[in-house]
Amino acid sequence: MQIRHSGTEPRVDPSAYVAPTATLIGAVTVGPRARVMFGAVLDAESSRVEVGECAIVCEQVVLRATAVGDEDHPVLAGDHAFIGPHATLLGCSIQAATYIATGATVLHGAIIGSGAAVAVGALVHAGTRLRAGFFLPPGTVAVGDPPRTFAPSQHEELAQAIKEAGFAQRAFGVTTAWEDRKRRYHEVAEVRSAEFAAHADDEIIGGSAD
Repeated sequence: MQIRHSGTEPRVDPSAYVAPTATLIGAVTVGPRARVMFGAVLDAESSRVEVGECAIVCEQVVLRATAVGDEDHPVLAGDHAFIGPHATLLGCSIQAATYIATGATVLHGAIIGSGAAVAVGALVHAGTRLRAGFFLPPGTVAVGDPPRTFAPSQHEELAQAIKEAGFAQRAFGVTTAWEDRKRRYHEVAEVRSAEFAAHADDEIIGGSAD
């Protein structure tokens, strides 16, 4: 399904394949020979999503851009990038011939260098940069530039690293103190509510509304 959002609509190269149950919203560009599979959601919001030549977007992937927060955060997937099933990419850039495995997550402002791999269930936090050819092991978390890698069991060290990453400000423009979680999450929900409200005027321009 293709949806016009805020006056912009998807553009799909004639040689690309977009599955009938994939959803493309707003300023989404799908390049030559790219493949966007069943259940994927590519949502440009007020920014943009770009999928390069021969890039693979597997089943149930979410690519969501945003212009809310500290700056514009498009999702840019380079030529021959592979994004595995159930992966989530939010406002980040993955360069040519990267591999994002099943269930991996890459957050706002992160950059994944060409030939790098983010293994199954791994997380690349906001603003993190993985150099070309970097391998992030399954289930681990990378934070920072240069990146530090943590196991989920490293609770205190990981919490401090994530605090320093400034995710809430980067992704939502929220500056409430890390320790005041209830207020911070309240503000996060308000920001996204306002952003997502723009979808009330969306128009389906391709595919089925059913």
